[in-house]
Amino acid sequence: MSAGSTWAGSHDYLAREVLSPTTVDEVAEIVAREPQVRALGSRHSFTDVADSAGVLVSLAALDTAPELVGDTVRVPGGMLYGDLALWLHERGRALASMASLPHISVAGAVATGTHGSGVRNGSLAAAVSAVELVDGRGQVVRIARGDADFDGAVVAVGALGIVTVVELDTVEAYDVSQAVHEGLTWQRLLEDPWRLLASAYSVSVFTRWTGEEVGQVWTKERGSVPAIIDGLTPAAEQRHMIPGMDASLTTPQLGEPGPWHERIPHFRHGFLPSSGDELQTEYLVPRAQAARALAGVRQLADEIEPLLHVTELRTIAADQLWLSGAYDTDALAIHFTWLKRPAQVAALLPRLEVRLLPLGARPHWGKVFDATAPQLGPLYPRMTDFLQLAARFDPSGRFVNAWTARVFGGQSDGGA
Repeated sequence: MSAGSTWAGSHDYLAREVLSPTTVDEVAEIVAREPQVRALGSRHSFTDVADSAGVLVSLAALDTAPELVGDTVRVPGGMLYGDLALWLHERGRALASMASLPHISVAGAVATGTHGSGVRNGSLAAAVSAVELVDGRGQVVRIARGDADFDGAVVAVGALGIVTVVELDTVEAYDVSQAVHEGLTWQRLLEDPWRLLASAYSVSVFTRWTGEEVGQVWTKERGSVPAIIDGLTPAAEQRHMIPGMDASLTTPQLGEPGPWHERIPHFRHGFLPSSGDELQTEYLVPRAQAARALAGVRQLADEIEPLLHVTELRTIAADQLWLSGAYDTDALAIHFTWLKRPAQVAALLPRLEVRLLPLGARPHWGKVFDATAPQLGPLYPRMTDFLQLAARFDPSGRFVNAWTARVFGGQSDGGA
């Protein structure tokens, strides 16, 4: 089977084929025999992070099903968040947070540090209580919360092995009321970004950076009463965050309460949110530097705006996962959905990063960024520990590729 490309067509995979094992034993056999291999999720990364000079392994066909054990759900590595959400809701359970898109795989989203929003909500990886993976020796390993390796094994970008099971904390199912607010000024946001972003259970701010007004503020409040933000006006009609796009693709916003899985994501599970004709970049900035980071990016507004669909601002609560963008700090996520203009975006990224990386900003692992190992290493206090962990789990370098060589340093597998 040809490897094809990422969802957005932003990278053509160089791997010679995609294998689709149906059992964990088959996954182990593939890893044991193939000198170069990587896991392939839902293809929602935008770079070669999941590529290999050898083969890719899709877990979509695994013959396992989710299992609820007390308040913990065991999730097959290839399952999508939208499918898991429906399964949990039917059983009266829920996840505390979800990403904007429900169309992404659980294992892949966790491994790249993907997140939703909320000042008290951790990333998707923060809900992980254990992972099971096939390591570089072809052995099945389980690492649980409290184990010495756990904090390094959750957000691990596929460097430790192929994750076949993710165990997640769940909560009792709940309703959410979503509303979109308009009229926020840059002056008000920059005075105290965290106060505005803490105005509901989950808050997203959408902007194009130019002008005196920021853009839309999407609030998701648990319960039947939507959030109210003093001085802002609730939208009277359904909105899409990108002007001109079909608002029917987005989840209900006009304050009517509904199940958590139909409000926490921005987009409906049953529809593709766009054609994928885009690029994405995101930097996670320590809370203490939020206002300074926003002001710095806004200095480039005239350069950003012609390349931009929209920017989304979100928050993530601190965790202790070594490669998490929110490691040891609450974080502001500054996310750019670009027009698909790779050369122009690539030229702009260094100008963004010179303003953000000195503030401690960390890139989202699944999206496009310019920084390489010498710049990234100092941003992650446990980077050396992680590299040692990866070498122990993958002594032969089966999961090494061109992306890990750029980002972590060392030798590439020669492809990807």
